[in-house]
Amino acid sequence: MPVVLFNAVYMLTSIVMAAVAGNREFIFYIVIMIILIGVMGVVNHRVRLTAPLLWAFSLWGLAHMAGGLCPLPPGWPYNGDHAVLYSWWIIPQKLKYDQIVHAYGFGITTWLCWHNLRNALRQPDGSAVRPTFGMLTLCAAGGMGFGALNEVIEFIAVLTIPNTNVGGYENTGWDLFSNLVGASIAAVFIRFTNPASSRR
Repeated sequence: MPVVLFNAVYMLTSIVMAAVAGNREFIFYIVIMIILIGVMGVVNHRVRLTAPLLWAFSLWGLAHMAGGLCPLPPGWPYNGDHAVLYSWWIIPQKLKYDQIVHAYGFGITTWLCWHNLRNALRQPDGSAVRPTFGMLTLCAAGGMGFGALNEVIEFIAVLTIPNTNVGGYENTGWDLFSNLVGASIAAVFIRFTNPASSRR
């Protein structure tokens, strides 16, 4: 399966890069990633995720690994002490790579929540539920909840690993705001790309 090979290649590459650099923080995240990939495998086995959804999560995984392990070229603007992709100011003092990855990742997590909810619930006539405002609010809240869990994991990293690139309170706030933006965009996208959208 191509998506499995894709994930295996970037994860093995990340393991080698983190080990060579002695990057303890990303060794921690690699362990978390392996667990999450296993969880996604179980979810896929039970609810049969679509190929676009699997690829979307795989690209998120690649973006996450690259974010912490790929150094920035000299002269590129960055925030903090580590000149890696996650610290890169795409628009100086306005928009970081980290914020884009957060918005994208928890946007597709909202999509995953909708996929699972739609498949778990059925209308009385057997048809799938419609993406109403209430249903999509629930899915966006689910996506943001997983985003908050991510912040808890980052907090654990800060407490257990010296000199992390997690950032402080302001960074956490921007992470959560980015999660909200991504979840909201995903909810709007789902509503207006589904031909069975309800006006309720």
